[in-house]
Amino acid sequence: MPQQKKEYLSDAWKDGIFKDKVLFCTGGAGSICSAQTRALVHLGASAAIIGRNKEKTERMAADIATARPGARVLAIAGVDVRDPKALQDAADRTAKELGSIDFVIAGAAGNFLAPLSQLSANAFKSVIDIDVLGSYNTVKATLPYLVESAKRNSANSTDPTSGGRIIFVSATIHYTGLPLQTHVSAAKAAVDALSNAVAIEYGPLGVTSNVIAPGPIGGTEGMERLAKSDPESVAKSSKRVPLGRLGSVKDIADATVYVFSDAGNFVNGSTVVVDGGSWRVNAGGPGSTWEYPDFLLSGATVEGVKGGKAKL
Repeated sequence: MPQQKKEYLSDAWKDGIFKDKVLFCTGGAGSICSAQTRALVHLGASAAIIGRNKEKTERMAADIATARPGARVLAIAGVDVRDPKALQDAADRTAKELGSIDFVIAGAAGNFLAPLSQLSANAFKSVIDIDVLGSYNTVKATLPYLVESAKRNSANSTDPTSGGRIIFVSATIHYTGLPLQTHVSAAKAAVDALSNAVAIEYGPLGVTSNVIAPGPIGGTEGMERLAKSDPESVAKSSKRVPLGRLGSVKDIADATVYVFSDAGNFVNGSTVVVDGGSWRVNAGGPGSTWEYPDFLLSGATVEGVKGGKAKL
């Protein structure tokens, strides 16, 4: 059964604004990236979602396609973003089967909680490789197509529309630093720098590059890895957000539509923070359970969250 529109997209956007556009999204089967993709598909786009797990990727592609009758959503599975050839093949297949690539979301990422004392070089490298190298490989594979799209959709074209745009999905934790997230803080800082470099070097060719930095988004795989999901913990996390609630995937999807739409045509080299203002008051812990500095001083391992890692 199709998701209700209110779960992933506001009524503010006009249907069909992305008609004939094509989105290429890594991590597209994940909670946030699937909502971003679903919103664009609802508004007229075709899409290819890229993932490692075949069953999960194909299931999500079929589900996203229910957002609009006749929608085309391609599942390209078995792709590791750390493999540049696999990503190039995925980009070429997308352009061949769907006609072009106008928008890119670099959303593949890895995360878990671990204090520095329990974080091995291998674990640190794994997150850097997925987040940073994966984002770089995504850019290298798709930039030629984005340049073509930017040219077709420039302000000087016969019928100018949006195209030639990339969004990197980042985070806010590296703005102030966060315990148990050394690896992710370093990775996301590099992703932000990569986006800025693309904006500077490819802006003259009409391509825009921006970052969307989600904060605490409820009901996502990311939050399951960073905080406990019992009602008391959720309420405590919500209280730390100035707007008094956790974000939703719809909040991220709406920001994505803005950046990719004609309304965002002069937004380049920017970071759109979507976190309810929480990074400005965040102090001490990634969730609501691990109090700073007591948890670090205790030497305990992280327990009670999805995908928790110890001494990797």
